Amino acid sequence: MSFIEIAVLTSSDRCSRGEAEDLSGKLISEMVKAIGGRTAAHDIVPDDIAAIREKLVHYCDDLKVNVVITTGGTGFSRRDVTPEATGAVIERAVPGLPELMRAEGLKNTKKAALSRGICGLRKDTLIINLPGSPKAVKESLAAVLDLIPHALEMLAGGGH
Repeated sequence: MSFIEIAVLTSSDRCSRGEAEDLSGKLISEMVKAIGGRTAAHDIVPDDIAAIREKLVHYCDDLKVNVVITTGGTGFSRRDVTPEATGAVIERAVPGLPELMRAEGLKNTKKAALSRGICGLRKDTLIINLPGSPKAVKESLAAVLDLIPHALEMLAGGGH
């Protein structure tokens, strides 16, 4: 695999209305370059299950990207629904990645335990939920970034 096609989805009411800049989505696009990642799509949607689900399905089924990385919507507010939208579209859960992200985050703050992000597979695409803050994105993605190429090799039928 010469490069990894990535889609970035920011779930944020404020960013979708233009009231805040999407720093986390931009950070993801920069960080994935370290593993040969190329951002094929980057969208911002409001914190809405249907809107998030629609983009996730589009990225996986139509664009057929290797990885979808979401940012935002993993907290406790009633509008934080990214894990629910992700859960509705994945076919298999990948619990180890969010466990690792939370474990690494706990080294810096106990608040990492409050992230509800999940990860899973839809067809040949790995979906990873990250928190919304740039600091949490950097820490969480750094915890799993080097595992993504091997995960994709396994997904394509390679060995463990």
